[in-house]
Amino acid sequence: MKIVQAVILTLLAGLPELSGFSIVSAHARGVDGPVKVDTAGAEQVIGKLSQDPRVRSAFRSIEVMDAYNVERLIALTEIPAPPFKEVARAKKLVEGLRAAGLENAQLDAVGNAVARRPGRSGDRTIAVVAHIDTVFPEETDVTVRREGNIYHAPGIGDNTRGLIVLLTLAEIMEKHALSTDADILFVGSVGEEGLGDLRGVRHLFRDGGPEIDSFIAVDGGSPDRLVTEAVGSNRYRVTFSGPGGHSYGAFGRAHPHQALGDAITRFTQAGREISAKGTKSTFSIGRIGGGTSINSIPFSSWMEVDMRSADVTKLEELDTAFHKAMNEALDSENRRRAGNAALNLDIRSVGKRPAGSSSEGSNLFHHASAAMRHLGVEPRVSASSTDANIPLSLDIPAVTMNRGGISRNAHAPNESWENRDAHVAIQILLLTLLAEAGR
Repeated sequence: MKIVQAVILTLLAGLPELSGFSIVSAHARGVDGPVKVDTAGAEQVIGKLSQDPRVRSAFRSIEVMDAYNVERLIALTEIPAPPFKEVARAKKLVEGLRAAGLENAQLDAVGNAVARRPGRSGDRTIAVVAHIDTVFPEETDVTVRREGNIYHAPGIGDNTRGLIVLLTLAEIMEKHALSTDADILFVGSVGEEGLGDLRGVRHLFRDGGPEIDSFIAVDGGSPDRLVTEAVGSNRYRVTFSGPGGHSYGAFGRAHPHQALGDAITRFTQAGREISAKGTKSTFSIGRIGGGTSINSIPFSSWMEVDMRSADVTKLEELDTAFHKAMNEALDSENRRRAGNAALNLDIRSVGKRPAGSSSEGSNLFHHASAAMRHLGVEPRVSASSTDANIPLSLDIPAVTMNRGGISRNAHAPNESWENRDAHVAIQILLLTLLAEAGR
C-alpha cells in the first residue's frame, strides 16, 4: 500500500512535455510548470497526502487486494509474452484497464497497452509504465508453482508483477476518486527485454506522440532501489562467413568458428582492461551459433554481443575495442588460410539504448524519495537499463521504482517472486504519483 501511494504522489507533482524527441516544457506551451520542490518540500507534500482521508482509505484497499493480486499475477504470468509476441498479454491488460474504468484503454500501433486518466487541467502528463514482455521464448513452460508465499515461474517477477501494480494503481485511483491536476498515462510497454530495443517507449516519444512531462517505470525487485540514471548499451550481431567445406578434405581454408573464437578472446582481453577502472562497464557474449555438422568447416559463425555503461565515454571505449578486435580476428584468420576464398565479416547493430543523465534534483526524484522514506524504505539510488532510458536521454524527469515483494533469479528458468510486504511498493508508487500529478 505504501509503495502505491508513493508512486501516485510522485506522478501528480508535474511533468515537462515532449514533442517527438524534442522537449517542450509546460512553460513553452504557455502553461505554468510545477513549483520546484526540495527534500523538505517533498516531505511536506507526501505528509499531507498521507493524511488525506481518501488516500488513507486507498491504502487500506491496497492491503485488502493482496490475495486477489496474487491470483491475477498467476493468471497473467501463465499468458506467454516472449519478445515481439506480447499481444495476448497486452490485450488482457487492456481488458483490466477498461474494467478499472479507463474506457479509452487500447493497443497502440506497436502493441503498447495505453490508457489516459484525464486530470483537472490536463496541462501536464505523467506516465507510469510497466513492460509486458519477458525474456523467455514462446515454448517456455510458464506454469506457476507455489511454495508457501513463494511463486515460481519464468517472468513472474520481471515484469508480470509490474503489470499487476499498474492495474492496481489505476483501480485504486478510480475507486477512491483520487483526482489529479495532471493527466496520467498508464502504459504496458512492449519491447523492453532482449532485442526489443525499448521499441514500446520509443514509440511513446515519437514525433506526434503524447506529450509526457514525467515518467515512472515500474520494474526491479529490490525494495530500496530507486533508479535515477540510465545505463546505456550497444548490441551487435557479428557473423564471420566463408566457403565452408569438409573438415579433412578442405583443411586449411579460412574457418569462421576459429575467427569467431579469436575475436572473442581479443575483445575479452581489451574489454577487461576497460571495465577494470572507472565507472562500471560490462560486456557479454550472449549467444553464439553456426555450423552444419561435426565433420564440416562451417560456412558461417555468429554471435550476439552486449556492452553496457552509464558513462558514454566508457561505452564508446568498449565499442571501439570491440570493432578493433573483430577486424583484427578477421585479418588474422584470412592471413592464416591456405588458399581458397577469404572470410567476410558482417557487424550489424541490433540495439542501442541511450545512456541518460541523472534525474536527481527533479521534483519526481524528491517525491519518490520522500514517499519511500515515509513508508520506512531508505532509497538506494542506482543506475540501470530500463524503459526510463529513453526519457532520461531526453532530459525528461524519470525514475524506475520497485514493483513490490521479493524477486529472485530474474531472466532464469527458476525465477521466483515472494509475496513479502508487496503492498508497500504499491502504496509508495501511489504517493509518488499523486505528488507528481498534483492531488
